[in-house]
Amino acid sequence: MNLFSMNYAVTLSKLLNSLDHDKIAEAAKEILRARDNGKTIFIIGNGGSAATASHFANDLLIGTKSKKKPFKAIALTDNTANITAVGNDFGFECIFSKQLEPLASKGDLLIAFSASGNSESIIEATKVAKMKECTVIGICGFSGGLLKAISDTCIHIETNDKEYGPVEDMHMCLVHIFGNYFREYCQSELAHPSLTNNNQLNLLEIQ
Repeated sequence: MNLFSMNYAVTLSKLLNSLDHDKIAEAAKEILRARDNGKTIFIIGNGGSAATASHFANDLLIGTKSKKKPFKAIALTDNTANITAVGNDFGFECIFSKQLEPLASKGDLLIAFSASGNSESIIEATKVAKMKECTVIGICGFSGGLLKAISDTCIHIETNDKEYGPVEDMHMCLVHIFGNYFREYCQSELAHPSLTNNNQLNLLEIQ
């Protein structure tokens, strides 16, 4: 067990050191743009990624303590009645897309978590988001899959196939990076109330 846990820690350390911080900053700008424009941030994922999506929505909506402008974040993973109704009547691949069809509007943001990047329910949701002229942030693993190809911004945790644990760990790490960053950003906004949309704090300068 000692060797296993040491090797797992080494794997996570390598993945942390390989993070694309430019892509993270790009995604942060898109999330803030959605907030500043009063747009909705939809978050999706399956299995462990569903838990990550729910966690991220909570961190944005509640954890940021944004008093100036709220993050209108919704995890489409959380309503079991909607998911089971759609899954039963239309098929599991439609569980997110059928929710987006009536809810999403031009300029909204979809954040999709997927280890493989190929889950049908994720890809169908991105298709609807694109049709609705929403921005798509993909957060994926393995080789990236279709999600990497069709996202406007993609944070790719490159691993071997089936390495779900390390990928999901890194995705949750990203959630906490974003959550802590936006919390500090919102605190800085309160400390500098004269800032406007045309004179925002530099995203990369918040300590």
